[in-house]
Amino acid sequence: MAIENLLTFRNAINLIDILVVWFVIYRLMLLLRGTRAVQLMRGVAIVIIIKLLSAWIGFNTVSWIMNQIINWGVIALVVIFQPEIRRGLEHLGRGSVFTRTNKETQAAEHVVESLDFAIQYMAKRRIGALIAIERNTGLEEYVETGIKLDAYVTGQLLINTFIPNTPLHDGAVIIEGDRIAVAAAYLPLSESSTIPKELGTRHRAAVGISEVTDALTIVISEETGEVSFTLNNELIRDLDQADYLNMLRKQLVQTEPVKQSNFIAFFEKIFQGGRK
Repeated sequence: MAIENLLTFRNAINLIDILVVWFVIYRLMLLLRGTRAVQLMRGVAIVIIIKLLSAWIGFNTVSWIMNQIINWGVIALVVIFQPEIRRGLEHLGRGSVFTRTNKETQAAEHVVESLDFAIQYMAKRRIGALIAIERNTGLEEYVETGIKLDAYVTGQLLINTFIPNTPLHDGAVIIEGDRIAVAAAYLPLSESSTIPKELGTRHRAAVGISEVTDALTIVISEETGEVSFTLNNELIRDLDQADYLNMLRKQLVQTEPVKQSNFIAFFEKIFQGGRK
């Protein structure tokens, strides 16, 4: 009986061990999704597949070359993935990988208020704007295309950035947390045929970034002053103040964790309990 209990206990430990590893991999995938690391990981997967096939077929030279690439590639990957590694460690240090703190919630509320001020001002005066807000998916690939600001988000700064015929007005502002990371950034243009013909480059860029990341993007039309949002490959047009404030607070200030699977919720409770 004691042996059976011991085996059951070990099986439970092994199961928990596997689930912990699965959970960590899942969180890492969320951090890497939408960044250059995804394409690089595909390249790594191709190298591994070639290595396995060459060893199975008997191509010794090809197999040896793949071994050298894999052995030295580990060092190269650390260098190449440095931005993603740094961002992941920063998330872990803040504890935001698992839950949202009160400080972060207050910062998100400030961002919403600043955006509201800027949207109201620019929409009434038909000042075109494109603002992408980073959520779970990293936007470093697009941050690198812009002009660095690293400034605290304020409505006045957002308005000033998009004033026509100024150096920073053309392109997108990218917000990370409560900071404006860059202005005049380039976002990928969508080639979707479902986008209405009357919409211009800003809207195509907003839809384009929503196709490859989970960023929440705000577009203000300079022709009509219409406020539109894109999220998860969906374009939501002609929003009034109540509508967009509700969406901003739902996506950015939400204090409850995003609904996830039971396994993920279970392990988040474990980690949260361990920090108390």
